[in-house]
Amino acid sequence: MDAKEVKSDLVLILDYGSQYTHLITRRIRSLSVFSLCITGTSPLKAITDHNPRVVILSGGPHSVHTADSPSFPEGFAEWAESNGVHVLGICYGLQLIVQRLGGEVGVGEKQEYGRMEIAVEKNSGLFGSKRVGDRQAVWMSHGDEVLRLPDGFEVVARSQQGAVAAIESRGRRFYGLQYHPEVTHSPEGMETLRYFLFDICGVNAGWKMENVLDEEIKVIKSTVGPEDHVICALSGGVDSTVAATLVHKAIGERLHCIFVDNGLLRYKEQERVMETFKKDLHLPVTCVDATEQFLSKLKGVEDPEVKRKIIGKEFICIFDAFANDLEKKLGKKPAYLVQGTLYPDVIESCPPPGTGRSHSHTIKSHHNVGGLPKDMKLKLIEPLKLLFKDEVRQLGKILDVPEGFLKRHPFPGPGLAVRVLGDVTKDSALDILRQVDEIFIQSIKDAGLYDTIWQAFAVFLPVRSVGVQGDQRTHSHVVALRAVTSQDGMTADWYQFDHKFLDHVSRKICNSVRGVNRVVLDITSKPPSTIEWE
Repeated sequence: MDAKEVKSDLVLILDYGSQYTHLITRRIRSLSVFSLCITGTSPLKAITDHNPRVVILSGGPHSVHTADSPSFPEGFAEWAESNGVHVLGICYGLQLIVQRLGGEVGVGEKQEYGRMEIAVEKNSGLFGSKRVGDRQAVWMSHGDEVLRLPDGFEVVARSQQGAVAAIESRGRRFYGLQYHPEVTHSPEGMETLRYFLFDICGVNAGWKMENVLDEEIKVIKSTVGPEDHVICALSGGVDSTVAATLVHKAIGERLHCIFVDNGLLRYKEQERVMETFKKDLHLPVTCVDATEQFLSKLKGVEDPEVKRKIIGKEFICIFDAFANDLEKKLGKKPAYLVQGTLYPDVIESCPPPGTGRSHSHTIKSHHNVGGLPKDMKLKLIEPLKLLFKDEVRQLGKILDVPEGFLKRHPFPGPGLAVRVLGDVTKDSALDILRQVDEIFIQSIKDAGLYDTIWQAFAVFLPVRSVGVQGDQRTHSHVVALRAVTSQDGMTADWYQFDHKFLDHVSRKICNSVRGVNRVVLDITSKPPSTIEWE
């Protein structure tokens, strides 16, 4: 199947602010169907320009009967019906369909949150071969409920409390689920999504990483002129490495890589990654030591968002200078900058729902997204911006990127600046954090746990505690350890280490790193926290 055919089977998700929206995208892609997510209040043209085969309306925290609740644009329902587009509403999305198509939604007599049983009421395409009376456990999260259906719709499932759980209008191709089929707490949810996409909508399962590779190479070649040169910022992580390899495959020696040591790297990171770039990747990389430039600008800065903006700006200044030097050598200034921006970066850098701006809360500005100055001279190439981390690793495998690179834990673009809570230039924070982080990560590797954990790191806290070391009172620093399991970084659970392992790591840190007398463990999932501390 070629890229054109894959795009013709696009599933477009309209986001209304649910914490699970990204999971819908992931679940659909796991079925080898390409899916994209855009804001739920996008104009009709933005929706139709994507030419989707299916549109899914996500859940969200709003009530459809309030004046400022977000909704799909005027003419959407008519466009979908006249063009044979199937529409599925999930939770809030179901209520939008009901309310906008002439039904009624009101405050439920009994709110439904968490695990709930539903029962099939009518033979339905949504539930495939399920029979009337068949039950299944699902995950509910709603306070409003359907009071009256629009014309042409019928109830096909109800909750154990009697609330409408699923509706459909086969003639109009509109369907709705009051629960979240995308979460693991709905065990048969994937079966329902699979049946809806393949049996009801007739979507083809043809999206593969090979399609992404071929299409991105074509896009890069068509974007970058035959005489143009490109700069790629390498960090030594998975994202930038795969991005560089992909662009190099497309334009060859017109790619010029730069590795910037901003003084915020992990223990011996510069030496380690430069050796790997030369030995394994055979990429021409220039190393720029800009430690003083970055740290002088960060002195006294404590706000993590301000740190990110400063770091993003300084990176661009260095890239511009590197481009000027290349211009003298080549007689032509590079026109493009490659970055390893991923889809979660784009999602997390969007503004919030219900504020008049957009629908996903701005969690943080990513250096690849929100930290770039408006007057940047280099144009961006972001070949991975529609992919999740696990998909990037799949692409890297196809590109023969060394396995060691592909298995590296994610490292934030701003580096240790967001793992030092407070001023990075005070109290030898960076040196202490590097040592602690090295001990933690090496201990994880020695225990054979590195590949099981999605991301692990240490955090320098801006507090001191009283301790006893060498029979003397100490007033030293506190560090935190963080390790999580995840699939794509959008949600995560904290990793439950064996107590003996934690005891070993804590003792080694306190006995080896001068200035630390207390180690704490972060046992928070995402949500409610982010993975990084900041």
